[in-house]
Amino acid sequence: MSRIAKYPIDLPNNVEAKIEDNQITIKGPLGSLTQFLVDDVKVDLVENKIVFSIVRISEQSKAMIGTLRALISNMVIGVSRGFERKLVLVGVGFRASVQESVVKLQLGFSHDVLHQLPSGIIAESSTPTELVIKGIDKQSVGQVAAKIRSYRPPEPYKGKGVRYADERVVLKEAKKK
Repeated sequence: MSRIAKYPIDLPNNVEAKIEDNQITIKGPLGSLTQFLVDDVKVDLVENKIVFSIVRISEQSKAMIGTLRALISNMVIGVSRGFERKLVLVGVGFRASVQESVVKLQLGFSHDVLHQLPSGIIAESSTPTELVIKGIDKQSVGQVAAKIRSYRPPEPYKGKGVRYADERVVLKEAKKK
């Protein structure tokens, strides 16, 4: 059994969970998330805690119990606190602005890059060179941040591009004569 799956997930006071029809629904102050369950893993709600156990021992069930526990833990955190990913634009003239559900990026191309945000994801731009992606689904927040970063990833010589706030770009030395 997975080491992480041995520990139950404690539900905060403002979060409730419901297990029915082979899926679990987590509701909290920020919204609601649903995850389908695997037949080999049993998920129970015991005294405001979510407990995991294996029904049939197999390689698949051993792998899925830890994965399912991590996904449901991220759902509980998401509906109670939410997730955010901060991006920084480094480069002369690189700017980001948000208009409703569209992020407008000026990244040195001949045209502006317009990125449509999926539902449930919010973007904020406190300064023109910073962009914060927020939402309750960790996977969606990370995917949107990765897609925006992929428009102009940091290049290794000057470090220009879109990078995560906690990312460290190692610069290469320029070619010598």
